[in-house]
Amino acid sequence: MRLPPGLLDQPLRWRTGLVLLIGLVLLPLLAQAVGQTFYIGVASRILIFALAATSLNLILGFGGMVSFGHAAFVGVGAYAAGILMQSGFTSAWLALPLAFVAGGLFALLIGAISLRTKGVYFIMITLAFAQMLYYLMVSLKTFGGDDGLSLSGRFEVGFGLDLSQDASFYHLVLALLVLVFLALHRLLNSPFGHALQAIRENETRMVAIGFAVYRFKLMAFVLAGACAGLAGALLAQQGGFVSPSMMQWSESGMLMVMVILGGVGHLYGGFVGAVVFLVLEEVLSASTIHWQFGLGAALLGVVLLAPNGLLSLSRKKPRDARLPVGDAPTRPTP
Repeated sequence: MRLPPGLLDQPLRWRTGLVLLIGLVLLPLLAQAVGQTFYIGVASRILIFALAATSLNLILGFGGMVSFGHAAFVGVGAYAAGILMQSGFTSAWLALPLAFVAGGLFALLIGAISLRTKGVYFIMITLAFAQMLYYLMVSLKTFGGDDGLSLSGRFEVGFGLDLSQDASFYHLVLALLVLVFLALHRLLNSPFGHALQAIRENETRMVAIGFAVYRFKLMAFVLAGACAGLAGALLAQQGGFVSPSMMQWSESGMLMVMVILGGVGHLYGGFVGAVVFLVLEEVLSASTIHWQFGLGAALLGVVLLAPNGLLSLSRKKPRDARLPVGDAPTRPTP
């Protein structure tokens, strides 16, 4: 017998996911057919930010950790890839795992300290660490300082694939996003994922029943930082440039807006938020120089109409929803 999904299970929605995946795979062919190959690069950028936003959603949506320094791990991964290429190493099989590990190591160092705080103090200390890394990279003239690093090309992956071609690079980004997404789905539906979500709901109770809350949160924080580092390496390859501005607080705020826009705590929240945010930015910037005003108005409309994100609009309210304690209807007296 197939057991019904629990309250903490995150459904993958295979039918919707497969249709979406087929559309994304065919997107470069469609762009080439209509002579708009420019949009292949735009789609690659959207998928990279979807990966970064999904990594943030792991700790923000499912772990309840409001980190305002997540872009620091994106920048760490980007610099790891850029410095490696500057040193003469051009293999993607070396650069991408290195960026993943570098993001995770920095997340381990920052999380080990930050997770000993809570609430607004946690927000501020993650912001402080991100700004410290930003100013550190600005001061290191060896790696370009404020001017950043220009990359000579893209990494080599072998198997006859040329990543200098936008379509090949796009499919690499898509493959990595799918792998991370499937791994995240598996993680969230495991005992670890259930414990992480339970900590988000009631950390005090989880401590009382014997769970190592600090360890669970730190593991999630490290994994999110590692995935963000991977996104940073891809972002550096996509633009051919690495800059300290990748670590600024405004970039962390943008990732947080993407997650909130798509839906905090929704499996597809980071992906949907990144797509909507960047598509709106692209469309509005092509129409007016005051595109920030239009983007802000659109975001305000989403917040007013869907306070829990765009994906909350598709969630149906159950008919047999239980009433809160104390609001149960009383029987009429005879």
